[in-house]
Amino acid sequence: MTKGFELQITPGKGEGVFATRSFQRGETVMTGVIQEVLDGNHSHASQIGKNQYVLHGGLISKVNHSCDPNCGIHVNETDAHDFVAMREILPGEEITFDYAMRNYSINHFDCLCQCGGKNCRARITGWKDLPEAIKKKYAGFIAPYLLDLDLKVGV
Repeated sequence: MTKGFELQITPGKGEGVFATRSFQRGETVMTGVIQEVLDGNHSHASQIGKNQYVLHGGLISKVNHSCDPNCGIHVNETDAHDFVAMREILPGEEITFDYAMRNYSINHFDCLCQCGGKNCRARITGWKDLPEAIKKKYAGFIAPYLLDLDLKVGV
C-alpha cells in the first residue's frame, strides 16, 4: 500500500510534499513520529508544549506552510503531529498546513509568506498572532496546547 504522498520540487519554494491519491476530509494524511527533542524553536521545529519543541521524522518537516491549508494538526498518542485533511485533497495537490496550527509564536521567518493562497496574511505567524476569525476556522485542526497557552496569557 502506498503512503499517498511523495516529495517533489516546488517552483520558488524548494521542496514540498504532494498527494499521490485522494484524501477525504478528516482522513489522516501523514502520521507524525518524533525524531528528536530540540533545545528551542526554529524553522522546522514543532512545538509540543509551552517550551517543548521536537523535530518530526519522515517527510513531515518538508510540508510547506499555507495561509489556506488543506491539512490541520491532530496530536497523536506519542505527542507527535498527524496531518489530517481539512477538505478533500486531490492527487497532485501539494499537502500544506498553517505553521500557526502547531507553534504559538514564530519569530524565525523574516521574509514574506510565499504560499500564494487567496487569503495569504503576507507573513508566517504563530497562533498568538492569528486573527480570531482564523482561529475559529481552524477549530478541531490545531494542537490543543495552543488553546491552553491562550488562556494563560489572557487572550
